[in-house]
Amino acid sequence: MRSSNPVLTRPDAFVPAGQAGQQYVDAAYQEASYPPGGYPGPSRPAARMTMNDVIAKTATLFVILVAVAAAAWMFTAVNPAMALPLALGSSVIALVAAILVTVRRSTSVPAIMAYTVFEGILIGAFSQVMESIYPGIVGQAVLGTFAAAAVTLFAYRTFGARISGRMQKIFIFSIIGYAVVAGINLIALLFGVNLGFFNIGAGAGALSWLFAAIGVVLAVASLLMDFEECERGVRMGAPAKESWRAGFGLMVTMVWLYTNLLRILSFFRN
Repeated sequence: MRSSNPVLTRPDAFVPAGQAGQQYVDAAYQEASYPPGGYPGPSRPAARMTMNDVIAKTATLFVILVAVAAAAWMFTAVNPAMALPLALGSSVIALVAAILVTVRRSTSVPAIMAYTVFEGILIGAFSQVMESIYPGIVGQAVLGTFAAAAVTLFAYRTFGARISGRMQKIFIFSIIGYAVVAGINLIALLFGVNLGFFNIGAGAGALSWLFAAIGVVLAVASLLMDFEECERGVRMGAPAKESWRAGFGLMVTMVWLYTNLLRILSFFRN
């Protein structure tokens, strides 16, 4: 089974070292000694991705994301007029960085860090706007996000919850379609046009309700498939550097879940 997350679904993602994915193995992992005679000595086996690596890299990225978001939150609290420009500008840069991470054959840690920083700016600015309109909503959304992720992981580990076969294809195409609509909406917003897909508040409209609900369902489904994809990478002996890609993919899904929950909570506020 493959994840619906485009970061984790490249045909050559998490290919075990020593097979077709040997190009992923960084030279730094293969130290060989060359004696005076010029014959290479024994080389150390390439480092492999482990679940501890994935957890550590994911935690590192979340710490950076939260720190940047907190800084953006404080800045926009003092300069509220900068919230919208910061949110829109950082979303464009974060999108470019995410595409770069996705299309590159090798894992680009600088691109992942760039995405994390600019996504943090976006989350901080957007959250500050939402909190100023609906006090207490951000804390509820954060709790809801981690609760949903914990329940999803529990279902995956305890009950073997999986998405496979035809249903998996439906979710994958649905996520692609959702991403296309979100991209079109972002471009329209840059030109001052609101298409009505991602409104907030009690008067958001049926279209916004529909897309927020779909977003939560797709994000949870993506988490299930992401968990399995990370375990697949560990089983196949993917290079250790791929844990950065796995952590990045999980972070993208969690941010997506958070923003949709934030919008849904706003629908019940005046």
